[in-house]
Amino acid sequence: MGWAPAGTRVKVRSVPIADPGDLLTRLPRDGALCWMRGTNGFVAWGEAARLRVSGPGRFAAAADWWQEIATSMDIEDLVAVPGSGPIAFASFTFDDGPGESVAIVPRVVLGRRDGAAWITTIGDYSIDLSREVAGEPVRLPGQVRYSDGAMSSARYEVAVASAVDRIAQGELDKVVLARDLVATAREPIDARALLGPLSAHYPGCWTFAVDGLVGATPELLVRRTGDHIVSRVLAGTISRGSDAIVDAQHAAELLASAKDRVEHELAVRSVAEALTPFCSDLVVPRAPEVVRLANVQHLQTDVTGRLANGETALDLAAALHPTAAVCGTPTGRARALIRELEGMDRDRYAGPVGWVDSRGDGAFGIALRCAQIQVDDPRTVRMFAGCGVVAGSQPVAELTESQSKLLAMRDALEWRP
Repeated sequence: MGWAPAGTRVKVRSVPIADPGDLLTRLPRDGALCWMRGTNGFVAWGEAARLRVSGPGRFAAAADWWQEIATSMDIEDLVAVPGSGPIAFASFTFDDGPGESVAIVPRVVLGRRDGAAWITTIGDYSIDLSREVAGEPVRLPGQVRYSDGAMSSARYEVAVASAVDRIAQGELDKVVLARDLVATAREPIDARALLGPLSAHYPGCWTFAVDGLVGATPELLVRRTGDHIVSRVLAGTISRGSDAIVDAQHAAELLASAKDRVEHELAVRSVAEALTPFCSDLVVPRAPEVVRLANVQHLQTDVTGRLANGETALDLAAALHPTAAVCGTPTGRARALIRELEGMDRDRYAGPVGWVDSRGDGAFGIALRCAQIQVDDPRTVRMFAGCGVVAGSQPVAELTESQSKLLAMRDALEWRP
């Protein structure tokens, strides 16, 4: 894990600083960690500790590991807001089977929240922001070529058709089928080259980077601030219009779509059922609203609640995963069908990604609109997109939706200043 010897107290210090400007420009080339929405959030680097864990006990193992680390620290926090003091970034696999989840405690964190900025350092690490990590140029990937991942477009349509048949037979109500696309660049891919355009083009999303997984997710699995929690559910998708009038027509069509409303209601219900045991009060809006992103529109519902027993953000993420928005309903049958039809390891795609601090506050999104930089060939990334399949789903339409969702990462890879 790389942590301190037993019995050693490690110093952690968070202090206010003058506004450092664009946080993303402060990241060094290697080991970028990020959780940003608009201008608020964190960037971090260096490793004080790292955990790799697999299997169905991965969330509990990470929670125990973080609790042990947090209680071994001497914390001087002169900022005292969610995310100040020590934090751990984490990214978990979608499935209980193969693949490694990861949690990282960075040595340096730069944060901004509601106009206030701070720096957190761990150990004897000192930093001069005027000289360190400034001016390190972002490395562009160069020309990019694409190839099929686990299945071609034609095979994806076949998988969707098979899922619709199984739903019609009464096996399940919904399943989310994903596909991957492989992108290979001329140069090794610098995570910062993706974070910049993702943050600029999707300011309403949560832009993240954890151990080579980079993306901008519109879906907030859970955020805990004290005893207040919120989960943002997105399910049901339509393309953007060519102008404001067509855009509004598409939004109205989405709200009126029986297929999309059913898909959305199943996702909201799964979140409400998972959060109910933890909350003294839970508010579930009766109808969704439409949220517009740069490339698509979604049905959106914010479920809010008041915690009864003080569970941490990490505890809540474990309880919520996987929601119907990324798996299906019922969960067990949907998971089994995903394994049967997708033919790929999702790895950390569609798993929780985010951060937790020593007080238990934190935020976890669902790792969507993302790409995983490959360790064995850093010129290559796997990009992912998934679509909810319910009764009435059309294979061609679901393929088109997946292509629209892949545009976020394709545009980021091909962006040039």
